[in-house]
Amino acid sequence: MHPLLLSAEMDFSQNSLFGYIEDLQELTIIERPVRRSLKTPEEIERLTVDEELNDIERAVYLLSSGQDVQGTSVVANLPVLMRQNPAETLRRVLPKVREVLHVAGVEMQLTAAASFLTILQEESVSVQTYSHSFLHIILQHVEHRDSGVSNAWLETLLSVIESLPKDTLRHEFLNPLVSKAQLSQTLQSRLVSCKLLGKLANKFEAHIIKREILPLVKSLCQDVEYEVRSCMCRQLDIIAQGIGTELTKSVVLPELIELARDESSSVRLAAFETLVNLLEMFDADDRSQTILPLVKSFCEKSFKADETILLSLSLHLGKLCHGLYGILTPDQHLRFLEFYKKLCTLGLQQENGHNDNQVPPPNQDQEKRYASVRKNCAYNFPAMIVFVDPKNFHMELYSTFFCLCHDPEVPVRHTIAICFYEVSKLLSSGVYLIYKELIALLQDESLEVLDALVDHLPETLELLTTGGESSVQENKLLAVPDLIPALTAAEQRAAGSLKWRTHEKILQKYACLPHIISSDQIYYRFLHRMFTIMMTNNVLPVQKAASRTLCIFLRYNRKQEQRHEIIQKLIEQLGQGKSYWYRLRFLDTCEFIIELFSKSFFCKYFFLPALELTHDPVANVRMKLCYLLPKVKSTLKIPADKHLLQQLELCVRKLLCQEKDKDVLAIVKREQLEKEKQQNEGRPSSDKIFEKKQRRDSKISAVLPKTIPMSVAGSSSCTPSTSKEIKKSKLVRSQSFSSQALHPKYGSLEKCTGKNSTTGYAATVSGIGKSSVLSYTDDSFRTLNSSGNTSPYSSTNTSLPSTSRNMSSSVDQKNNGSKDTQPRKATLKSRKSNP
Repeated sequence: MHPLLLSAEMDFSQNSLFGYIEDLQELTIIERPVRRSLKTPEEIERLTVDEELNDIERAVYLLSSGQDVQGTSVVANLPVLMRQNPAETLRRVLPKVREVLHVAGVEMQLTAAASFLTILQEESVSVQTYSHSFLHIILQHVEHRDSGVSNAWLETLLSVIESLPKDTLRHEFLNPLVSKAQLSQTLQSRLVSCKLLGKLANKFEAHIIKREILPLVKSLCQDVEYEVRSCMCRQLDIIAQGIGTELTKSVVLPELIELARDESSSVRLAAFETLVNLLEMFDADDRSQTILPLVKSFCEKSFKADETILLSLSLHLGKLCHGLYGILTPDQHLRFLEFYKKLCTLGLQQENGHNDNQVPPPNQDQEKRYASVRKNCAYNFPAMIVFVDPKNFHMELYSTFFCLCHDPEVPVRHTIAICFYEVSKLLSSGVYLIYKELIALLQDESLEVLDALVDHLPETLELLTTGGESSVQENKLLAVPDLIPALTAAEQRAAGSLKWRTHEKILQKYACLPHIISSDQIYYRFLHRMFTIMMTNNVLPVQKAASRTLCIFLRYNRKQEQRHEIIQKLIEQLGQGKSYWYRLRFLDTCEFIIELFSKSFFCKYFFLPALELTHDPVANVRMKLCYLLPKVKSTLKIPADKHLLQQLELCVRKLLCQEKDKDVLAIVKREQLEKEKQQNEGRPSSDKIFEKKQRRDSKISAVLPKTIPMSVAGSSSCTPSTSKEIKKSKLVRSQSFSSQALHPKYGSLEKCTGKNSTTGYAATVSGIGKSSVLSYTDDSFRTLNSSGNTSPYSSTNTSLPSTSRNMSSSVDQKNNGSKDTQPRKATLKSRKSNP
């Protein structure tokens, strides 16, 4: 081992040395399980399975004689086996699973519950088959002694109930519940019965629920165990939806009133939450005479009870106030409002130097619970604005809103930041009252708060700058004078952190600024910042977000000088930048410009600079350009941009001819194939039939024996009869330039000119009916020969030395690039060569 190196900065005090020893002990604890996990040869032998067994046989073997970890693996893989071979899995594997589960541990039980639920969700078998094969296994283990295992099987069972028919539900569930809900049954059995009754209440008609389910419900609401009473109470709102308003008022409400006075706080809490959920089902008389007194008593006793009551009350207070709205007297209305305000500052009085509630200072756990209460109050703040009426916001709730926005706990500020846009919408024309809080949250030290606020920042800024009206004010910034410094500070704070997703989101949302502030303010405060991010940031999504936002700023900038400066900067520093990374970002910017600007704008400023990157020395840049070429071509307007189209086609030809990177070349060829496919789809059917015939003739010529006499068109030995045949023959497709690159031997056009150059090759085939002539030309290499010959059929491909080479070349062209060719129609005229 290497000796332990001690740096000069280490602290050798007694406390520090003990800290180092504890760290070393932790390391040894971490290493011990690694040594224990090593398997002996005997254990490895027992874990080895014959490789020749199929999946079903292997599963049966492992469940029968394997170890627990192997059996758990088989159970986890059960959904896969059901997809592959459901019949054999049900016949051979599932019985073994049923046997193993009787003695299985917690891990296998949890795995089996999840696998059974997955099989149900994937619908690997029909509902009838699932009910017959799996339901009884689930029912056997739903009352497992381990609460975690029981809950897992119960969740699977409740999901199964959603799919089963009524007859099965009655036979398998409703009838057995009569005995399962009795006091003689175990606690776990009665708890399961409570949840099953809540699930079954929506599956039967009201009269069946009244006759068979409600008696069981009343019995469980009066159970001797508070866990059962609480569990049944939480199912009453679901049962009420199944039986309707009348039965709810006559049967459910009396039970709730009794449970709300229960000796157990958990039962009272469940009754309170159920009452809040059922408020809409009761009329005004029931709410004012029955429910309101219970709620008032519950709120008054909440501060004397444990914090769990306060947590639930603070979470449901907004919904409660909304349900009671309209039946409260002014005094009652004020009491509920004051109660909410007190909850919003719970735990903060000691920091302000006074203690209104006369409670001792909270400990650390209490502080966390109090912070959770204030977080719930922030969540309910929009509902409380409706409760007091937005017109009274400034007088009634502004101070509370200020406290929530400046709360010392991050979760509270995070929650109020999420609600900020809802608050802005509710205030409408009074939205200017909260602009200072917007600035404060933009400058919040926590990026979580900033991230939550930014989600609806464009909508919030629009409301603030328009004052809630539909028409935009002339001077938008008068409403929020500190907005620009706050926005720039927020972006820089996100840029300096490691949370690049927050930074990316901010840059995306800043695209709304042209609708908020003037173009000059954007140009001097934001636009150059976007360019700097593109040049210096190391995170690609952030760079792309900055690029797109910059393009939007450019889109709404109407000053030509500023526009030209930005465009020139993009071309020179990005498009012609020294780093290939800059040139890649230039192509990203080109893509955004194609999306956001007109076609003529892109063609005027960015078309040619983008095409110049076809000569880029880095293959990744050329590859990205090739991917972009279809979009670049879509910006052209023919015939006005015909010269740009020629430039584009020339660049493609050069890539096909000169590109050495196989990936780039593959992309170019693929684009070319798609182009030809689109052209072929738009051609008339007669042209396609003619092309098929030409291909058939080409195949015939490709397999002809070499002894067939060949005649060269334009040679001095050409007879008149041959000339007539040439005039009457059909010209097959010429090989496209895009099909293959030039061989270096024929790469120079000057070498292909001279008196020995010919106009093409013609093969006269005899003995096949009438003779046919095959001509191989390539218009991509047409040129004038040195002797001034102006024949339109002179070609660089025709300077091959012999007819046999021409024949083999044509076959190679067909094999290598037949999909890249374009059909051409021409008339070949024979002509005697000059001596």
